[in-house]
Amino acid sequence: MRIGVLTVLFQNLTFEEALDKAAAAGVSAVEIGAGGFPGRHHCPVDDLLAGVGERRAYLAALESRGLLLSALSVHNNPLHPDAAVAKTADEELRKAIRLAQALGVPVVNTFSGLPGGASGDKSPNWVTSPWPPEFLAMLDYQWNEVAIPYWREMEQFAADHGVKIAFEMHPNMLVYNVETMLRLRAATGPALGCNFDPSHLWWNGVDAAAAIRKLGDAIFHVHGKDCFVDRSNIRVNGCNDHKPYDRILDRAWTFRSIGYGHDVAVWKEIVSSLRLVGYDYVISIEHEDALMSNDEGLAKGIALLKDVVINDPPGEMFWA
Repeated sequence: MRIGVLTVLFQNLTFEEALDKAAAAGVSAVEIGAGGFPGRHHCPVDDLLAGVGERRAYLAALESRGLLLSALSVHNNPLHPDAAVAKTADEELRKAIRLAQALGVPVVNTFSGLPGGASGDKSPNWVTSPWPPEFLAMLDYQWNEVAIPYWREMEQFAADHGVKIAFEMHPNMLVYNVETMLRLRAATGPALGCNFDPSHLWWNGVDAAAAIRKLGDAIFHVHGKDCFVDRSNIRVNGCNDHKPYDRILDRAWTFRSIGYGHDVAVWKEIVSSLRLVGYDYVISIEHEDALMSNDEGLAKGIALLKDVVINDPPGEMFWA
């Protein structure tokens, strides 16, 4: 299992400077944004799609530093009720899938997206309760009229290109937990799975290891990101929180560097559970911590993961 980093952390650096920084930090893989919220700081998508020479030079820069390109990331909302927003997201995702095929990258990370609650809506609508009854009608519309038809076609597009699509289960998206992830996969096809990020599950009360065991082979990629759940605030206001991320003292939860939300024992259980379900690819650190510098947060995350990641294949069970 490799330790990697999402290079959005180095967006103020050039592509080669970012690779130097990643290699010097001690990771052996990078995940690179190719559109949407992660941007394209280190991935000139159109140039790479257009030129074989450009792709060879791009891959050579990675290989010369001993770095694997684990995934392209295009987190966006192709189900957005604004047709222009949805069109841009769709085009970026298709380009990323085509580029992943051309570069030999097996996974494109993204969001499931979120539709409006009905035809004609202007904004996405995240339903969190089945009552009053119109919310069930919204869910039926979102799933059966928008999400399933779109992702069924996109799953086939990805499969035709030999690429898998990995959803980050995220609040304010239709796929936000294990149940919704597996529901959409069952309705579409096996080329849809998840980019498992425990930070978005912990604040909602999910046991990460239990989630991993339930997801099984639907896990295509993993994010290393932690979340501190502030029980004192949750006891007063619950876990759903709309306050800005910089109001850390008042929030129910906040993203932290690995080890500063959950201790090493929890991360050991995560790594062991990943091995149990056959995942042996990359844990890609997504650094988001308002209390630490980028360099310190990344260094601490790498140090903890190096302690818990299992590198060798299992030994013979001589005692069994």
